[in-house]
Amino acid sequence: MQIASSVRLLTLFILLTATVNALNFTVASYNVENLFDLESDGTEYKEYKPNSKYWKQKNLSIKLNNISKTIKDLDADIIALQEIESNKALELLHKKLPSYKYKYFLKNRSSSIGVGVLSKYKIIRTSKILIDKFDRYARPILETTFLIDNKKFTIYNNHWRSKRAGENTRIKYAMALKNHIFDLNTDKDYILLGDFNSDYNEWLTFKSQRKLNNTYGITGINHILNTTIDNKIVTKDLISDFSQRVHYNLWLELEKKNRFSTIFRNQKGTPDNILVSPALFDNYNISYVNNSFKVFKPKYLYSNNKINRWKKTKGYSDHLPIVATFSTTKQTDNLSKKVKEITSTIQYLYDVEHISEPINIKNLIVIYSFNKGSILKQKNGRAIYAYRYTDDLIIGNQYNVTIDKLQLYNGLLEIKELSNIKQINSYPNYKDLYLDASKINIFDIKYTNDIITNLTGVYKKRYLHFITNQGKNHKIRLYLPKRFNYIKENDNITIISGHLSIYKGQIQIDIHKKSDIIHND
Repeated sequence: MQIASSVRLLTLFILLTATVNALNFTVASYNVENLFDLESDGTEYKEYKPNSKYWKQKNLSIKLNNISKTIKDLDADIIALQEIESNKALELLHKKLPSYKYKYFLKNRSSSIGVGVLSKYKIIRTSKILIDKFDRYARPILETTFLIDNKKFTIYNNHWRSKRAGENTRIKYAMALKNHIFDLNTDKDYILLGDFNSDYNEWLTFKSQRKLNNTYGITGINHILNTTIDNKIVTKDLISDFSQRVHYNLWLELEKKNRFSTIFRNQKGTPDNILVSPALFDNYNISYVNNSFKVFKPKYLYSNNKINRWKKTKGYSDHLPIVATFSTTKQTDNLSKKVKEITSTIQYLYDVEHISEPINIKNLIVIYSFNKGSILKQKNGRAIYAYRYTDDLIIGNQYNVTIDKLQLYNGLLEIKELSNIKQINSYPNYKDLYLDASKINIFDIKYTNDIITNLTGVYKKRYLHFITNQGKNHKIRLYLPKRFNYIKENDNITIISGHLSIYKGQIQIDIHKKSDIIHND
């Protein structure tokens, strides 16, 4: 009896000790945009030659202060950095960040920039993965292993070739990484992070860009690193179900409107990524903390829909930091249940952008229809465009449907394939679901695919120029069908049913038919 009691006490002591010793830690990735030193080595970019007009001690000091402020405020335990020129540049930054005891830097001698890491935890191993021995400018991938709570954790810091080149150049990076990590033990805890110069859904967004798509639709981040399988996205609730090694991209945890770390030519992008390995969901050693991923964007880094990038003597970077939390304790979230709870709304479709299996959506009201498709909306919810199916979906009716395929066309989410269309009711007051343009911000992405009404302005050079209720002048592009001659230059018109869409990152209004507008005297 006394022995059994002692065993129970010992077991309780071990559990309590494990709980006390267990910890959470954060890992971040940050492209700091060209942190150069003031020593000339012949590989500098033209605008960063030491002691030139805009790169001297004053500029460097401002840049170091701004980047170090961001890192201090972010307060990640481990931070992977990109676009660092040298070990000297990293050392200058490190001196301003005393809480980071450990650091490491890597680049090819011929490259202008490299990658580095700062850590509060001990670095026990570093290695480099070479990309192409014949390309002296290719940036190697930095492998860094840390000891955290007596457990090993590895990150692979990437900075892939930019989109000035085709996808075949980024596939070289993905293949080099794949050849290394696909031989690792399946229980190894690691993440892939950094600036991949690839969106999380690259396989959907790059297809129409001939300059980029020189690989017959194959992408490095999706098809080589297996964040998609058979063009179906790998979700975290299914990550352990595959026989091959796959990765889960943490961007999928955020709502669509929050998925960005850069804004280039007014188009939001996700070149910075954190890809999580299946072992981080096995509740052994180290685990990913569910829904902890976020973009770090205080007002000094991001405001008024603009990133405060570095410009000569002020600013920070053209990238925002991304960060996620990991733990040495078990994570008990029921991931599958959380996903299934939200699969009955249109909003869910916007969150995932791509579905791997048919999804049933209820109570869809057809609020608009034209020759190429219909706009479907849930009451008090979002709207979405269904390409074709105009004979099956009658305006003013309410349906339950199965959505079989989505597509992202130039930034606009569309239903590509539907089945099991069942009318459940009529909805004669469907126009009540139109949005009054005078009462909303029509440039807010959450209103895309909705139908707006009550917008008056003057048509000039493909734009509708209008005045808001606050008295401000605005303009929005109008997309008109070919040979649509019902609107002429300088016409004063009122839109009574305009389709809010998006094209290459720009919000616009699609006018599909003559009845969408009225002319004002």
